[in-house]
Amino acid sequence: MTSMYTTEPENEHLEDKNIQSPIRSEILNDSNTSKQEETKKIVFSNTEETKPQTKKCACPPQGTLNKYITNGVLHVTIWCAVWSVSGPHVFFDGNLFGLLITFYSAIMGGKLLELIKIPSVPQLPPLLGMLLAGFTIRNVPLFSKFVHISNKWSSTLRNSALTLILVKAGLGLDPQALKRLRKVCLRLSVGPCLMEACAAAVVSHFLMNFPWQWGFLLGFVLGAVSPAVVVPSMLLLQENGYGVEKGIPTLLVAASSLDDILAITGFSTCMSIVFSTGDILNNVAASFRNILIGVLVGTILGFFVRYVPSEDQTNLPLKRAALILSMCITAVLGSTHLGIHGAGGLCTLMLTVIGGMKWSNGKISVQKIITTAWDVFQPLLFGLVGLEVSVASLKSNAIGICVATMSLALLVRISFTFVLMSFAGFNLKEKIFIALSWMPKATVQAVLGPLALETARTSAPYLAAYSKDVMTIAFLAILITAPNGALIIDILGPRLLKRQVTQTQ
Repeated sequence: MTSMYTTEPENEHLEDKNIQSPIRSEILNDSNTSKQEETKKIVFSNTEETKPQTKKCACPPQGTLNKYITNGVLHVTIWCAVWSVSGPHVFFDGNLFGLLITFYSAIMGGKLLELIKIPSVPQLPPLLGMLLAGFTIRNVPLFSKFVHISNKWSSTLRNSALTLILVKAGLGLDPQALKRLRKVCLRLSVGPCLMEACAAAVVSHFLMNFPWQWGFLLGFVLGAVSPAVVVPSMLLLQENGYGVEKGIPTLLVAASSLDDILAITGFSTCMSIVFSTGDILNNVAASFRNILIGVLVGTILGFFVRYVPSEDQTNLPLKRAALILSMCITAVLGSTHLGIHGAGGLCTLMLTVIGGMKWSNGKISVQKIITTAWDVFQPLLFGLVGLEVSVASLKSNAIGICVATMSLALLVRISFTFVLMSFAGFNLKEKIFIALSWMPKATVQAVLGPLALETARTSAPYLAAYSKDVMTIAFLAILITAPNGALIIDILGPRLLKRQVTQTQ
């Protein structure tokens, strides 16, 4: 019995082996044939891929050539459509023609600056090339006699650019980062801005014979740091792990928006005082009234855009971006038209901050749309700023005095920033880096600098001399601090900040 029970499984096992052997052979044969077919396919595909590469000219054109053709035809057709509506404005001496020349020249200036690559030197910001393009158009007679843009058009476009900056600042505020770093962030955004404004007011009063109200107006123009320079550099350092352990890139990104908000608010208050007639106390009261109006209207509209459009609608980010842009541009341009200086900017900030806090993850999509709009307005903004600076109208000693005023105010800012960071838990190298990286100026100066000049031309021509000096200092501040600030951040960041090493490294 035992032999019967033992032999049957063995036979079954042998049968299984006999059955499995042809199956394995078939599988092996199939795998070999499949491998051969795969190799044939790979060889065949490689030969197919290499064949088109021998053709250098494709018809119809593809790739970069097709992209350039598309953009060129698109721009020509847009020009023809505008010509059919506006008529002579698109020809020589017309506003649209001047805007197109300024826009494309600024884009070319930014691209040319990107092509300039010096070994071991970081990339310069493209906005510097845009600024120099406008400056070249204004001061080269061959170009300047064909480019004419009315003050109204220029002022409207710069105010629209200011609106985009405020929208980006409001949406860019990170509530979690502000909550975690609220003490240091508030200290860094408020202290250096106010100290530089006060220093600029004192220096300009004694060195340039500015009245005190004009000195503080100049101070708030200079007091703003540029997110267009600071934020990309900080994000690059953060990606590489520099300063992440103590949150230095996050701190500077969050504080840059608050710094701009404070500078724009202070500038608007000084503008209402400078260009108002009557008692100083009444002007101050009117400034606080404008602030309350802006905050109140912005708060109401902010709660409105939280729920309109609703979450169930299609193309939600596009509708939200279009709604807040239309509201904010109307608020800024409308408040300027009504003489309520500063109310439109504060309305924009309150609207975007309150509305964006409810959108959670959807805010990122809205920010991308706003960034796309900013990419269009940025060349116009810096090109128009460059157009405002004429070398022929400058006094012989104006540049030296302006540079001295800006440099002394900036030195006070850097020193005070270092002192404020001494009580925030940073070591010596980190304090030096934060103080030096808090100097670049660009976007806010490009918007606020010409505003005083535009207002003086329309309402108070006798104040044009002061406003031209403010414009010149703003131009020089961008020209000097933007490239140097970007270089300082990119060079000193890896040398002064501690790098956080991940576990995979």
